[in-house]
Amino acid sequence: MTALNIAFVHPDLGIGGAERLVVDAAIGLQSRGHKIAFYTSHHDIDHCFDETRDGTLKVAVFGDFLPRSILKRGHVVFAMIRSLYLAMIMVLLQPRYDVIFVDQVSASIPILRLTGSKILFYCHFPDKLLSTRESLVKRIYRAPVDYAEELTTKMSDEILVNSAFTASVFKTSFPRIRKSPRVLHPGLQVNAYRQEIDLDDVSVKPIISDKITFLSINRFERKKNLALAIQAFAEVCKLFEKGKMRLLMAGGYDPRVTENVEYMAELEALARQLSLTTHTLTSPNLKAIPAKDTNILFLPSFTHAQRTYLLNTSTCLLYTPQNEHFGIVPLEAMISSLIVIASNTGGPKESVVDNVTGYLVDDTISGFADAMGTVLGKSVDERREMGRMGRERVEELFSLRRFTDMLEGVLRDVCDGRCGDEAIPLVTQWLPSDSQPSRLFRSIVDDVTGYLVDTISGFDAMGTVLGKSVDERRVGFRVTVTVIICTARDFSLLSVLNVTFEENSLEKKAKKDTICRYRSM
Repeated sequence: MTALNIAFVHPDLGIGGAERLVVDAAIGLQSRGHKIAFYTSHHDIDHCFDETRDGTLKVAVFGDFLPRSILKRGHVVFAMIRSLYLAMIMVLLQPRYDVIFVDQVSASIPILRLTGSKILFYCHFPDKLLSTRESLVKRIYRAPVDYAEELTTKMSDEILVNSAFTASVFKTSFPRIRKSPRVLHPGLQVNAYRQEIDLDDVSVKPIISDKITFLSINRFERKKNLALAIQAFAEVCKLFEKGKMRLLMAGGYDPRVTENVEYMAELEALARQLSLTTHTLTSPNLKAIPAKDTNILFLPSFTHAQRTYLLNTSTCLLYTPQNEHFGIVPLEAMISSLIVIASNTGGPKESVVDNVTGYLVDDTISGFADAMGTVLGKSVDERREMGRMGRERVEELFSLRRFTDMLEGVLRDVCDGRCGDEAIPLVTQWLPSDSQPSRLFRSIVDDVTGYLVDTISGFDAMGTVLGKSVDERRVGFRVTVTVIICTARDFSLLSVLNVTFEENSLEKKAKKDTICRYRSM
């Protein structure tokens, strides 16, 4: 097939989930022969992913001289200004791209349309919902910004979102946009998480420990609710031997960002208040090795080698953000066979299977602490089994290969103006009642995913599809598959079903349960 010329436009190529997604998308497409270029307003080679620094991806920076704010005010407006400047440079350079993949900030779309390229916008979450409006002045300030966000987003040729949760929020937040966004879950480079641990790496030596490690990976921002991890850890320390455990809090940290600096100080103060000792590791220098009795180790802006060590040696991941849009970190944990404890809200409900690959809990200290205690109470074999289930889930449903397949299809549809009208099951997840051969579940997921549903009555055929994928020689098991049905034309959400297949020595049956329906077909 003809290779596409694709440009990615991202406001700040730092270290975060959004940046990881676009970098992986670009790498996946580039590996298939497509021509890729990156445009951004900021790219710090000391605070970015390796692929954007080592030449794997071509990166052009324009507009970094423009301020991010004035007197710590107007961040959104200046983000739009930087985006517009970047777009104008692209127009003046007259690049010839088949598709421009615009990420996060939609303000540049009207100008980018002047290039004659098709525009694909990836919405991680509506920006209007990320801002507080505690005063009348702030509400007046946000009104035109919110309108501009909706208007410019509407001007894209296609819209993608990272989860069904974000899709539902998008439809509510932007009533003027009639077309429904397509759901495209992020994917991981599976092989990248099979690297050997480098115990000789200078940045790894300070964090090596044989303690039970609860791991938190998130940017140091208040919305990530990192204080909950510290509070839950303090509760667990009351029930288990504190000296044999530690909480390691790693994540993106930029000293230029006031919130990062302030929140780090707040977390350190909270730990001291709870009688927990801390150490902040800001340098890989061996002299910075923390004391053995350190309860909480802060690791801002960690290295790749450190990440590999932590994902492969920790006991479980604590993922505390509430209503997270999707959350790439739980996938990184599961592909590393790490149990995940996450908030029972937002994107993690689509990635983590409760009591199978981890635990979905209430956003309370007791909710997380109880789950942490449950993990500690499991045997090594039980933890390994949960880890294995998580790894297989990511390999089957959230791999970069699958993500790239879907994205490539969307890009070609956008270029060619082709979209089907049939309804298809876009996302599936399996929930076994007990441990079963992965081959069985893989065949079920593949059959359901490959089945095209033309009418509501087609849902009744789901039981038949499941039945065909079952090994008739096995008895005494149950499988529940969650299927999100959407249209292939615009990926409008139609319905979410739970389909259960049960088989025992006396009967075989399949039943469906409609969780919610967004609109009739």
